[in-house]
Amino acid sequence: MLKIWRYYIPAALWIIMILVLCTLPGKDFPSSSFLEKIHFDKIVHFGMFGGIVLFLSLGIYWQKKHITNIALLLIVFLAAAYGLGIEFIQKYWTTDRSFDLYDVLADTLGAIAGVWVFKIVIHLFFNKRDK
Repeated sequence: MLKIWRYYIPAALWIIMILVLCTLPGKDFPSSSFLEKIHFDKIVHFGMFGGIVLFLSLGIYWQKKHITNIALLLIVFLAAAYGLGIEFIQKYWTTDRSFDLYDVLADTLGAIAGVWVFKIVIHLFFNKRDK
């Protein structure tokens, strides 16, 4: 059983890191008018949730040597739901944080993009070795 979990260690660490970062008090983050103007936090959300999909998909691929499109869709849905859940956590249980629907949108779009990144990574780095 422990052998199976090793494929998912990067994803688990990534998911925990997101939870920690998203539940820190808002005052713990530096403020910059330039970063606020370019909505840098949305770029960060996009990347964090794309990372969830990438790492979970890679875990399944490393374990089983393939992954179905249904599994990828499920991972996207779960990552987006995790993002929505974190927004509610920020609204009700953290200090100096609030619910932001645009964060949820960035999380969801990042999760979708994570599938494309996964497919590119598999094509560039793994398909050549598997043949």
